[in-house]
Amino acid sequence: MLEPSKFFSLLEENEVEFFTGVPDSLLKYFCAYVTDNVSEEDHIIAANEGNAIGVAAGYHLATGKIPLVYMQNSGMGNATNPLLSLVDEEVYEIPVLLMIGWRGEPGVKDACQHIKQGKITRELLDTMEIPNHVLPEDILEAKGLIEEIVEGMKEDGKPRALVVRRGTFSEYTLGEEDEVRCEMSREEAIEQMLKSVGRESGENLVVSSTGKISRELYEVRERLGQGHEKDFLMVGSMGHASQIALGVALKNEDKQVVCMEGDGSLIMHMGGLATISLNEVTNFKHVILNNCAHDSVGGQPTAAPVVDFQKIAEGAGYRKVMMAERSAELEEKMKELLACEGPALLEVRVEKGAREDLGRPDVEPLDRKKMFMDFLQD
Repeated sequence: MLEPSKFFSLLEENEVEFFTGVPDSLLKYFCAYVTDNVSEEDHIIAANEGNAIGVAAGYHLATGKIPLVYMQNSGMGNATNPLLSLVDEEVYEIPVLLMIGWRGEPGVKDACQHIKQGKITRELLDTMEIPNHVLPEDILEAKGLIEEIVEGMKEDGKPRALVVRRGTFSEYTLGEEDEVRCEMSREEAIEQMLKSVGRESGENLVVSSTGKISRELYEVRERLGQGHEKDFLMVGSMGHASQIALGVALKNEDKQVVCMEGDGSLIMHMGGLATISLNEVTNFKHVILNNCAHDSVGGQPTAAPVVDFQKIAEGAGYRKVMMAERSAELEEKMKELLACEGPALLEVRVEKGAREDLGRPDVEPLDRKKMFMDFLQD
């Protein structure tokens, strides 16, 4: 395994000193080290992977140096446009070192949403004519590769990619931060909201964001003895929960559609708020479970501490915005949310982290999709 500190030193030795990207579970130890050891002006956790390429391009224009952009391979879709239309050698020829977590690597068991992406990761890079290499776990091999890559980038200005397998980096624990403590865990908040949803109407639907929100929603339903047919649990496609919920709400006007997502998910594609308002979906109810962290991929911070989600939603045209910080007020706020004319938003402040024994749904995605669609058709 590579020690994050030693690999970081290799990058420094080769004048790679600026980092930006979206956290990934396979890169979490390296990302944690960067978070703890790089100044805020030289480490930007971007809203999405395409934004990260833009930030990196700006850094190169300002300094002439090579930036590093980290992401999960699922984020390559967001990054493709600026990779091909901005930094490519046939456009502005901007050298960017990509570090890509290889979820769904062929032959390695992983969740279904990563299988296709993992199968075509290197093929997609080849198609984009981005030279790519699997990052060795041996520090001497990694040293030789980094030196070769950086030298090549300085010569031809082309991006390069390091593809990182599961288990490449040894463990590094993110340092403790001065966090604002919240009364509720995310799972406790979800359970309380589901009880409110169930009491108000049997016809309320839930679309939940990928990661731990969907996993906790599934387990809470099990614990409450409720079915799963009214929930669409996202896998992959981070940042798109609200637009899926919009599509569902537009064609189910007799039902309340509750979109549950985290702060990182909303920030990733915040422009969707305007689209929701433009379409005047009165049955659209938006719940933001805000813990100021990318909780599903290592707990790195999001930009949420400086974002006022309520003002942004209100400015985008939402008819009602609310906040719940304590368990005692969440039930009442949830009743208001379901009773009001949408689109409406409820921001719920929750604690960072999840219990260690949190499980995963034991119903396959295609079966969950069929249950959800059958319920709507009935």
